[in-house]
Amino acid sequence: MSTPPLIRKITFFNKLTRKFIFIIFVTFSQSPISGSFENDLVNAAIDRTKHDVRYDGAYISIPYPNGDVPSDTGVCTDVIIRSYRATGADLQRLVHEDMANNFSAYPSTRIWGLNSTDRNIDHRRVPNLQVFFTRHGTKLPATNNAQDYKPGDIVTWMLPRNLPHIGIVTDQISSDSGNPLIAHNIGAGPRLEDMLFDYKITGHYRYVPRKHNDTHGVSTND
Repeated sequence: MSTPPLIRKITFFNKLTRKFIFIIFVTFSQSPISGSFENDLVNAAIDRTKHDVRYDGAYISIPYPNGDVPSDTGVCTDVIIRSYRATGADLQRLVHEDMANNFSAYPSTRIWGLNSTDRNIDHRRVPNLQVFFTRHGTKLPATNNAQDYKPGDIVTWMLPRNLPHIGIVTDQISSDSGNPLIAHNIGAGPRLEDMLFDYKITGHYRYVPRKHNDTHGVSTND
């Protein structure tokens, strides 16, 4: 039996409406966040994906403050550190100072058996960044809704073999899934990928350093 013309028209209209809504969502999601801290952070994160970086988590001594491992090496946390540093925020100093005053709030003893801070590595560990962003930023719900993840948000995951991972949500949208693309380094160097829901999300944060708060109404201590 053939479908009545009216039903065919309604079905076509519904499909056209859904497609239009998706196009509008993608268009506005990719609109620039002009003049905002998030825009600066996202641009810095995307720029990181243009650098040739070999994944290397070896422990090395680095200067303090504003210390960094060699520019051609790095891990997932270095995408975050270097992106924030491009906006003028030194997570090495910020994390070290907070840990020095609130060491028991961090998992260094429980996870690594440490009894004091180590400014060479503390800020390069995902669990420490999770605590810092919770203490000095905003901890947001970890949902399965892509629209809850805004440009500049920080997301953490647990990879197989209990390996923590971290990345930055960008304003670029996947044409396939509609999910925001993530700037991260999971082993092949910094990449911009549609991987938000590929692994178990363990944290969702928004952190705006103090000097940017006047235009955001955000209260932090940094």
